[in-house]
Amino acid sequence: MARLTKPSLVVQVIAGMVLGIALGHFWPEVGVQIKPLSDIFLRMIKMLIAPLIFATLVIGIAGTGSHKNLGRLGAKTLIYFELATIPALIIGMVVANLFRPGDGIDMSTLSAKGVAQLGAITGNIETVQHHTLWDTLVNMVPTSVIDAMAKGDILQLVVFSVFFALAILSAGEKARPILTVLQSLSEIMFEFVNKVMAFAPMGVMAAIAATVGANGLDILKVYVKLVGSLYFALAVFVLLVLCTACSIARIPFLRLMKAIKEPFLLAFSTASSESALPKAMEVMERFGVPKNVVSFVMPTGYSFNLDGSTLYVALAALFVAQMAHVEMSLQDQLVMLLTLILTTKGVAAVPKASLVVLAATLSAFHLPMEGVAVILGIDHFLDMGRTSINLVGNCVASAVVARWEGVFDDEKMGVFGTEKEVFEEEPVTESIRTPLLV
Repeated sequence: MARLTKPSLVVQVIAGMVLGIALGHFWPEVGVQIKPLSDIFLRMIKMLIAPLIFATLVIGIAGTGSHKNLGRLGAKTLIYFELATIPALIIGMVVANLFRPGDGIDMSTLSAKGVAQLGAITGNIETVQHHTLWDTLVNMVPTSVIDAMAKGDILQLVVFSVFFALAILSAGEKARPILTVLQSLSEIMFEFVNKVMAFAPMGVMAAIAATVGANGLDILKVYVKLVGSLYFALAVFVLLVLCTACSIARIPFLRLMKAIKEPFLLAFSTASSESALPKAMEVMERFGVPKNVVSFVMPTGYSFNLDGSTLYVALAALFVAQMAHVEMSLQDQLVMLLTLILTTKGVAAVPKASLVVLAATLSAFHLPMEGVAVILGIDHFLDMGRTSINLVGNCVASAVVARWEGVFDDEKMGVFGTEKEVFEEEPVTESIRTPLLV
């Protein structure tokens, strides 16, 4: 008698989404009540992110890198991030002008829930409005790595890990025991990820059920133009920007998408970047991107390369202007674009960062803040799209930067997902360099 094989994680997640929609639609009260199951899953993900990033980034830099290589990698990464941000903003604004999703929407559609949540969001406006380049640089440096881990500030954790790895490089043979421990920690954390992923279908089902139960599917009919405009703009961004970047870097985009289908579905269904980050890092390393590139580019990208969120803020700001019957000139929109280039960077640690940046943008351009409350009712549906594209954008970034550095492994990419794929860790303890004598 043939044994029944366990469905893949993709199939389980899709099943969880379908069950969640059905549960939230037919039994909305139950859907809302089981939301804690989603919160539990996301907390399980959050508790493993800090040690995973710390271990993998330190191993990557100390095992295969150097001070000079790290500086070059960082420069190329930031250049790519900026080259992706500007087209995202332009596409968001162009689509908003073409489809004008705000026309015909009445401010009287404000939901009581949206008004209640608006105060909490606008409380962080000053943080964004006065956010300068110096603020970004200062906030990158943690006063305590324990505090950074507790707050889930990935960027601060990356900075600490980079300096820790550089110190290991300088210490040479004396640091070998620490690197061995971190190698073991990295392997343990990836096993940890696999264990936690077993709860993903439950978390996805609860997240979708709670969203549909609280808002209902009918709300999508009211804002169909906004939802459709955003998803159309995200698709255009993927086709014009990400596919082009992959083509230039000689990375088959469809093969990449097939490789990241599991983390993509997790990001889409939970509307949480954190839920997909550990799995995405694991997949991209298997796909051919070296550990030091994956562990640096992807966590950094969650602060500086939020392509989907950047596009969304540009489109949503014009949506509110159209809803309020405020015609913004081309000059005004160019000023807004330049403003968003700065304000969308480095504020990912702020709760509901996209909505906070949107609220700050509305305030700066004297647009009605109530527009945020209008959007809040369907924000989860919008967040699903922008979060999943944030993930795809960072996966593409890691592959492109690896190719740019000349370290992308085409052989690994060729055997990914086949029986020929070999799971093995490269020994890193032999790669510690002795300190240079100056």
